[in-house]
Amino acid sequence: MSEDLYKVLGVDRNADAAEIKKAYRKLAMKYHPDQNKDNKEAEQKFKEVNAAYDILKDDEKRAAYNQYGSSAFDGSHGGFGGGGNPFGGGFGGADFSDIFENMFGGGFGGGQQRSSNGAMRGNDLQYATEITLEDAYKGTEKTIKIPIQDTCDSCKGSGAEEGTSSEECSTCQGAGRVRAQQGFFTIERTCGTCAGAGTVIKKPCKKCGGAGRIRREKTLKINIPKGIDNGRRIRLTGEGEAGVRGGPAGDLYVLITVKPHDFFRRDGANLHCRVPITMTTAALGGEVEVPTISGSRGKLKIPSGTQTGQQMRMREKGMPVMQSGSYGDMYIEIFVETPVNLSSKQKEVFKNLDNDLSGKSGKKHSPESSGFFDRMKDLWADLKD
Repeated sequence: MSEDLYKVLGVDRNADAAEIKKAYRKLAMKYHPDQNKDNKEAEQKFKEVNAAYDILKDDEKRAAYNQYGSSAFDGSHGGFGGGGNPFGGGFGGADFSDIFENMFGGGFGGGQQRSSNGAMRGNDLQYATEITLEDAYKGTEKTIKIPIQDTCDSCKGSGAEEGTSSEECSTCQGAGRVRAQQGFFTIERTCGTCAGAGTVIKKPCKKCGGAGRIRREKTLKINIPKGIDNGRRIRLTGEGEAGVRGGPAGDLYVLITVKPHDFFRRDGANLHCRVPITMTTAALGGEVEVPTISGSRGKLKIPSGTQTGQQMRMREKGMPVMQSGSYGDMYIEIFVETPVNLSSKQKEVFKNLDNDLSGKSGKKHSPESSGFFDRMKDLWADLKD
């Protein structure tokens, strides 16, 4: 143990427990055998990182190391003697759950967890899919294809060649952990031979190389319920990556993205739609047809004198509420369109109409504009004073 353990983890000697653990996780992920197939140098580095963390995470062993250095573990100072070289014993005593919690966890319902017999739960996966607002209104079924680590069909996930099976680890006799006497203490470590599985595979499956899993494309059909909102996730239990050594499969989370619509803007279960109407319809009143998300056309009554920005509600013409028989409403925002490309004759008509409406009865016909300019006149008068 000639190399400085703090240098192995890349931390300062005064680093606290959280900093040491963070550095360990980063290095353990970087040099983990699963990430570095057939890389002896990375495997050795992984062992060193685990051995260093095994000592520095323990307050008593760290204190002994700080005082005596490597000799604290060669028996010359008592207490921790008899442990041998911590860099020569398999993958060290660090708990693999520390590695997998950070490597395969991630907020989707739990990462990989190793049981006493080496079985691990498969990774949770997330897949994003896009649907239209009409799909969200009616509900739909989508077929997706995802790349996944699935159970090897040759060895059925055992990792052993067909006709063979895994054997009990001779080092730990199937316990998955080994004990070593170090002075007054008995230290229990993960077995370096079987990596805590309790069993070893003598003849690995040729198809999966003993992993028990193979990468393939998996096809799934997803039922998307009506009323689903943008950003919601659908959980498919057991459709994530296959577990290791008989461990349960992870879950698949399907993230739903609803495309923006050309006409409707969604607000929960309610829809908003901007509808243009002519000046004459706004002035005289009338009836207009408006689209609905169901695909039908609704009729909207426009009162005379309707202004731009006014909202009208059409009950239960919005989105369905999930797991309920109720529907939201649709709100129509009126936009009064000013005529363009007028002929000379049409302009003359508008001028005559304007003269007629802006006379003494102007406030009656255009209360907003008349009131605005009257207030402006008062403001200008105050400023002059």
